[in-house]
Amino acid sequence: MPRLREAREALGLQLRELRQDAGMTGTALAERLGWPQSKVSKLETGRQTPTAADIRAWTHGVGHDAATPALLARLDVLETMYAEWRRRLGAGTSARQRASISLEARATHIRAFETTVVPGLLQTPDYARHRLAQSIARHGLRDDVDEGVRVRMQRQEVLYRPDKRLHFVLTESVLRYRLCPAEVMAGQLDRLIALCSMSTIRVGVIAFETELTESPKHGFWIFDEERVLVETVAAELTLTQPQEIALYRQVFDRLASTASYGADARRVITRTLDDLV
Repeated sequence: MPRLREAREALGLQLRELRQDAGMTGTALAERLGWPQSKVSKLETGRQTPTAADIRAWTHGVGHDAATPALLARLDVLETMYAEWRRRLGAGTSARQRASISLEARATHIRAFETTVVPGLLQTPDYARHRLAQSIARHGLRDDVDEGVRVRMQRQEVLYRPDKRLHFVLTESVLRYRLCPAEVMAGQLDRLIALCSMSTIRVGVIAFETELTESPKHGFWIFDEERVLVETVAAELTLTQPQEIALYRQVFDRLASTASYGADARRVITRTLDDLV
């Protein structure tokens, strides 16, 4: 989880700078706080996440209590970035879908980029069933796949709201990965072809032969200018720092500029469908 690691390292760097500004060695600070020296090293290098008590002790130990509120704010951002999927999905996949409905209802402009799976808002019921069943099996959740599919389809009502701006960009790999039986994928590709003609949303496809100026490292969703969501195997990261949101928006715009839309996008999808059948 690169963004989480970077945030932890940035917090550790601030702690180290406070210590150095106080003219203290790591060993001296550890002795003052009654900690093992290894703890100071791990916190400064981002190998360990500090607690709020650690931060208060650190700033007091280096004689810089005024830095405490800002560091605690960074810690709060760091903690909200990482939400365990098991905790998120503990109430079942349908509860997670309802949380998405709330988030999507509040947002005016939603931008989604995917490299492996069809975005949930564009999925057919059969494709959604395979995706949710995979999550249930991976995390050992209770089986509520029927309700999860129903709520995911309910989410898609947002596609037809003229007051929303929804922009989806998919790499061609999304169309070609066999994450479900061929007949299910064929139905999903047909659905995408139809969606490319909708006037209320934009669906772009980046074909394999397209020359890219930006590497499509992973999928992400941007909600207005307020947050970015990044899903990993184990967690969901919520990024809320303005500079992070601006960076993801910049990356999205670059990728979107290379995508095909309308008839051109339908040709890419149809080509994939022909190969499938």
